[in-house]
Amino acid sequence: MAKSKTPKDIDEYISQFSPDVQEILSKIRKTIRNAAPDAEEIISYQMPAFRRHGMLVYFAAWKEHIGLYPPIFGDAAIEKAVSGYAGPKGNLQFPLYKPIPWNLIKRIVKLRVNQDNEKAAAKRAKRKKNT
Repeated sequence: MAKSKTPKDIDEYISQFSPDVQEILSKIRKTIRNAAPDAEEIISYQMPAFRRHGMLVYFAAWKEHIGLYPPIFGDAAIEKAVSGYAGPKGNLQFPLYKPIPWNLIKRIVKLRVNQDNEKAAAKRAKRKKNT
């Protein structure tokens, strides 16, 4: 499962892993895409990522888990739901030996889209106020 060089796109990133991990990564990508259909796919920090106005989420495969970044905040129900997956810096770690919580990932991405929209609207309002 070792990642070699910086992949040029998400397809190349996914191709570096075993077929079972590729399947999980592809489904995470599809889950994110469905929750944020207008987001752009990029590679950032050598990981697959999705952005709109700002960064929404990153994901990555590791030896024993799938990581989802950044830390989640702003919705108490989601924060409680992700607490069992919290990694050392607040990032989420979904163990490869357990079922992936697809619906939770969808909820996280929708929260991040809403937060991204609010942040972009606040920036526009600030710019408009300063002109």
